[in-house]
Amino acid sequence: MIFFSQEGDGGKLPAGDDGGSSKDVGDVEIGALTKFLSDLLSPLTENSWAQAGIVIAAAMVMSKVFDWLCTGIFRTLTRKTRTKTDDLILKALHAPVVNTVILIGLAVASRLLGSEDSIAIFTNRALLTIGLFVWAVFIFRISGILLRAASHNPNRFSAVQGSTFPLFNNLAKVLLFGLMVYMGISIWQFDATGWLASAGVVGLAIGFAAQDTLSNLFAGVFILADRPYRVGDYIRLDSGERGKVTFIGLRSTRIVTRDDIEVTVPNAVMGGAKIVNESSGPYKKERIRIPVGAAYGSDVDHVIEVLLASIEDVDPKLVCKEPEPRVRMRSFGGSSLDFELLVWIPDPELRGNVRHLLHRAVYIRFNAANIEIPYAKQDIYIKELPSSLKGS
Repeated sequence: MIFFSQEGDGGKLPAGDDGGSSKDVGDVEIGALTKFLSDLLSPLTENSWAQAGIVIAAAMVMSKVFDWLCTGIFRTLTRKTRTKTDDLILKALHAPVVNTVILIGLAVASRLLGSEDSIAIFTNRALLTIGLFVWAVFIFRISGILLRAASHNPNRFSAVQGSTFPLFNNLAKVLLFGLMVYMGISIWQFDATGWLASAGVVGLAIGFAAQDTLSNLFAGVFILADRPYRVGDYIRLDSGERGKVTFIGLRSTRIVTRDDIEVTVPNAVMGGAKIVNESSGPYKKERIRIPVGAAYGSDVDHVIEVLLASIEDVDPKLVCKEPEPRVRMRSFGGSSLDFELLVWIPDPELRGNVRHLLHRAVYIRFNAANIEIPYAKQDIYIKELPSSLKGS
């Protein structure tokens, strides 16, 4: 992309016979190429304008040839891949390759014309700027193509998803644009110290003003990258909210509760909260516990059989057969034998309904089996009635 060089102090370009130049911007000199072409074209014509025209025409032809060779080689390699990403990159590569060769030809032609120092410096810098713009457009396109491909493969690139693609795409373009502007300023040798200082002050002011927004933004990126929960998961926050995640954005997360109320929680809060993901784990199933008390003197084995039989009164679609339901005797309570019915449900969202159905079924089964469900009782003993009540 850099075709020639000039002096760092904006110095002159000596018009020597070797076609060289002193340096201004860049690291590559084309003096040797200019001298070689001048010697090659001298037998045909001594006219510098004619030589420059021949060089420009040859550069246009060579640009097509070079483009054909490069794309041919890369096309052979891209045919071995299954993705379209490399095909899009190859398609975007045509313009910078062709224009680079043409700009090199224009740079050589300007040397052959032996322009005045000021005109030569301006021409060289203008060609560098055009080349910078051509490759900047190419890099912008490549960044978008690569980020789009990454967003379609969330298993490998968890941070780049459909919802975060605009953020990363715009961020990449802003950074690249800033880099290109800096390079352009360097080409024309403007003093950018004041601009950089102003940009630092503006950035600091924006950072303080948008502190909450930025904290939510970064927390959203980390949530999408770390994936403590996903859209469709059933979660419970330490603040008590429980529901299904319907949207994960860069600023907030939305949860729909069982009352069909949408709760919007800032990502900064979600990032610092304790979250119980009921849909996470080896599978989406969840185990619920139904505590049941039976009176002392009850047949323990019979109680266990009745509790397991009560599951048959619930819709089989709401209760999992695997893992199988279980009953555990947990403790000797103050007035009851404490049992616990353990049942797996296919979706955490069914938790409330299944608990209701199981409580109903257990109560009906216990009544049918004459199993007493104890409840708290208080007996009051009066040692002696007051004298005012004895005669009544």
